[in-house]
Amino acid sequence: MGISRKEALDCLRSNDLIGIGMEADAVRLRLHPEGVVGYAIEAAIDCATVMGSSTREGNQAVVGCAPRLFDAIDETIELGSTGVRLVGWADGIGSESKVCGIEGMLRGIRQRFPTLWIEGLSASEIATLATGSGLTLRETIARLRGAGLNSIASDDAQAQCGAEEWLAVHRAAHGLGMSTVATMHFGAGQALELRVDLLAAVRQLQQETGGFTAFIPRGLPSRNASSGGWDGPTAVEQLKTLAVARVFLDNIENIQLNGAAQGLKVLQMGLRFGANDAGSVTPLANGTKSANSANTGGGENAAAVANRVSEEDLRRIIRDAGFQPVQRDTPYRTMFLN
Repeated sequence: MGISRKEALDCLRSNDLIGIGMEADAVRLRLHPEGVVGYAIEAAIDCATVMGSSTREGNQAVVGCAPRLFDAIDETIELGSTGVRLVGWADGIGSESKVCGIEGMLRGIRQRFPTLWIEGLSASEIATLATGSGLTLRETIARLRGAGLNSIASDDAQAQCGAEEWLAVHRAAHGLGMSTVATMHFGAGQALELRVDLLAAVRQLQQETGGFTAFIPRGLPSRNASSGGWDGPTAVEQLKTLAVARVFLDNIENIQLNGAAQGLKVLQMGLRFGANDAGSVTPLANGTKSANSANTGGGENAAAVANRVSEEDLRRIIRDAGFQPVQRDTPYRTMFLN
């Protein structure tokens, strides 16, 4: 059983970083004694860029632009992608025609690529679709799943929509047999109680459904701190939050720490603070060197662009930390030793 809420808060407030890290490493070793660290090769395709205004229209427009989307997917598969993450296909508007348009796009992709893992739509986007179309969350997800969607995109439970709504979407997805990934964004100055509250909510839902395959603690990058924004969390804060998440969420098998978003030095240390997965490497569709995906919920931020790393660099970092790098598929089902 994981630690209590009080113990988690005590750990986050503690100065014993090494001791907390050792506890997290022990949990990682118990859950993953094989000594490997996984990563996925997964493409991110911006549908708004590829398909233009058709993403906001019905089935006919989607069908007309399908060849462009298929070409983009083909190219990423040729570059080694085993899954595709579709972003930019929801514009904050929910309606029956919008649901139909997304269903049409998913069916077209599934027909053309029957074995491809398709991920897309965040919890907040699904909630918007459900509200605007008059469907329940379960009905909305069931229709998208029936059209070919394998998993919803990982997004921040605190920032994108209310925590209760976020939990409701993931609970509905789990009830339909769809596994999901939970992400927690955190920043310097954030109340530690908020982090523990979210960890507790995720743990409770996992006890109910068993539907989370992974948890991702992601430090928010600095944003104009001198103008009223915020400073990003320090490396110590990132490692401590990671370690506490690993110990608290011992009922979730995988803890992911993304190298591009957090930095390679933090990633290397994080592999000894409870993380067993290094996120995804995204093959660039223009044929250039593959780069680490910064945001599994879609899109890239400035920190991600600055910290792009190749698959070769990622594998080197994993080896230097004392682990064997292994490629996995998007749903954490299969490891490919290479």
